[in-house]
This record gives sequence, structure tokens and C-alpha cells, in this order.
Amino acid sequence: MPSSRFDSPEASIAYMKRVAVARSGFSSWLDIEPVKVWEGESELVLQMRPEMTQHHGYAHGAIVGLMADNACAWAGASVVGDVVTGGYTIDFLRPAKGERLRAKGTVIKAGKRQVVVRADVWAESEGAAPVHVAAAQATIVPTGVVP
Repeated sequence: MPSSRFDSPEASIAYMKRVAVARSGFSSWLDIEPVKVWEGESELVLQMRPEMTQHHGYAHGAIVGLMADNACAWAGASVVGDVVTGGYTIDFLRPAKGERLRAKGTVIKAGKRQVVVRADVWAESEGAAPVHVAAAQATIVPTGVVP
């Protein structure tokens, strides 16, 4: 398992809230909550709101894609520092209908110039089993900035 660039799991969450969410207008507006960003793994949660849906009431694909993208980027950042997404592919498996979305990312391979990461996204509702709605793979690029 990759090691973490953070001193503790708590420090990683505090950093992500301060930088990756608070400084990102989109992530801040969405109110994305980092749950885990540690040793090449990430988990984040988004409470769904009506303005995040498309005309059938499902989470808009852009919202599902953002969750996969952030899960990949945050998992990569936990290992190599500040990153940007070089590219990603996503497969939408089912409509994303639920009270919240949860995404988990896992670093597959971290190098000096790129990090390959996989992410999965689930739709969740109280009293129901999570539904796997998307799978993604991304190439994450370190910026060289380590705060």
C-alpha cells in the first residue's frame, strides 16, 4: 500500500476541507465531505439536492463524474501532493438515484509523473442497500507543489 504524504488521517481530512473543498467553488457549492484521504485511498460523500439532478430525477452525470474525478484526485494527492486530473474514463452502470452519493478511490500505481487511480461511485438512501452507479479510472498528474 502506498504511504501517505500527510502526518495522520485527521491532518489529511483537515487539509482536504481547507484546500480541496473550500478553495474549489464547485466542490464548496456541492458541499462535498471528505471521509478518508489516506495512504492512496479516498472516500467522499455528497448529500443530493434537487438542483443536482437531471430531468428524470437522477443525479446528473456531471455530478457523478465529479465524484469519481475527486475520488481519484484525492487518493492520488494523499500519496504525491498537489495534483490535477490528466484524464479519466467513466462507465455509468445504473441511474444514480438516492439521498447521497459516495465515491471511493484507490491508487493503482503512483509514479513521479502520473498516478493511476480507480474509483467507484454508489447512490445511497436510508434503509436501502447502496447501488453501484459508476466505475472510473483516471490519470492524475502531480503539480510538484507540496504544501
